[in-house]
Amino acid sequence: MTPPRLIALLLTVLVMAGCASSRYSMDKDAAPVASVDVNQIPSVVPHPVTRSSVGNKSPYTVWGKTYQVLASAKGYHARGLASWYGAKFHGHRTSDGEIFNMYRYSAAHRTLPLPCFVRVTNLENGRSLIVRVNDRGPFHSDRLIDLSYAAAKKLGYAAQGTTMVQIDAIDPDTAEEVRVASSPSSPDVTPSTPTMPPSAASDGGLFVQVAAFTNEAAAQRLVSRLRQLLQSPARIVDAGDQSKVIHRVQVGPFSSQADATAVKEQLQRNGFDSPILVGASVGGSS
Repeated sequence: MTPPRLIALLLTVLVMAGCASSRYSMDKDAAPVASVDVNQIPSVVPHPVTRSSVGNKSPYTVWGKTYQVLASAKGYHARGLASWYGAKFHGHRTSDGEIFNMYRYSAAHRTLPLPCFVRVTNLENGRSLIVRVNDRGPFHSDRLIDLSYAAAKKLGYAAQGTTMVQIDAIDPDTAEEVRVASSPSSPDVTPSTPTMPPSAASDGGLFVQVAAFTNEAAAQRLVSRLRQLLQSPARIVDAGDQSKVIHRVQVGPFSSQADATAVKEQLQRNGFDSPILVGASVGGSS
């Protein structure tokens, strides 16, 4: 083989070896090319989970620094800097073996057990969101948590890149929060919003249903928060039986659908994922 051909062959082998050793096809992370409507993304519903058999090795070392994974997320509260990750990692496996989807609400954390659920509140604008922690990172010393691109956009900091946040772990065994609307049959299906009957306003007004809980104390806390945020009345409506009572949190009543819709949109701007309009009689008063 002539030297030029030998050199060409060696270069080809080196390039192929480099591609094979690289986990990602992109050198730098980026936002998705197409715009993302975060109001169409299903909320994360906390539920009891089994600790993953992978991703929870403790201690573990990255970039010369050693980390201890917490035995439980229960009681975890922290404040720090949040960043986000997106297109570079989209479609690749997270630390606990799930597939990272930048269009879903998830997060990476260095020491929380995988998986778990936390509420992240943007301290700059007050927006909050529940995410599923299923990955390890970020490993920059100045950052506390990495959110998926969609979560960062929902919290209002995707464009600026980072923001200060409050992280509060959610204990799914106490059923802190459940969706108001029926849960989607799969992560790619968004539940439809019920259509209001024309007579709803004349039957006693409209309400904006914000969330539903199996934990009454959690429902009471949200009522207090909504009254302070909106300066509007809020109530709890109970449904179910003795074995399982659902406490629905509603704001109102409103005399017109326009007024109710305006409050619904205000709630969405403040990080509430799926408020819906309901008639006064839905669920019965508590």
